[in-house]
Amino acid sequence: MTRTLTRAWEEILRPMLKRPNRLQVAALCYRTGADGKEVLMITSRGTGRWIIPKGWPVEGKDGPASALQEAWEEAGVRSASVSKQPIGEYNYVKRRDHGVDEPVTTLIFSAEVETLAEDYPESDQRKRQWMRPEEAAELVQEPQLQALLRQL
Repeated sequence: MTRTLTRAWEEILRPMLKRPNRLQVAALCYRTGADGKEVLMITSRGTGRWIIPKGWPVEGKDGPASALQEAWEEAGVRSASVSKQPIGEYNYVKRRDHGVDEPVTTLIFSAEVETLAEDYPESDQRKRQWMRPEEAAELVQEPQLQALLRQL
């Protein structure tokens, strides 16, 4: 009997109750300088840790356009060439304002930055900094994002 209940839980009930991960989009903003590629990192508003611009998809925009919207609001990216398809993804657990943890999958789009603005919507809430991909990989917490940065 216990084996039957365990099997019913694992194969039927648990998959029905488990929600799929929420989806976010991110822009891996980069430029190529004399010393090679640099990525644009920003600090999160809550903890101040280093991240890439990311957020929920914007209604009426596809993934690349939503990622560029986040890059504008959070990092001041005025114009950039963005990839049509994600170059990777990472998973993390987001703590919501009401205290509930929510699993999130973030699709990453590359964005070659052409112009940065000094004044942008979240300029007073975040720091931004260009850095080598290897340095950025050491500062982020998500292993999948670390691996992607190291591949640059």
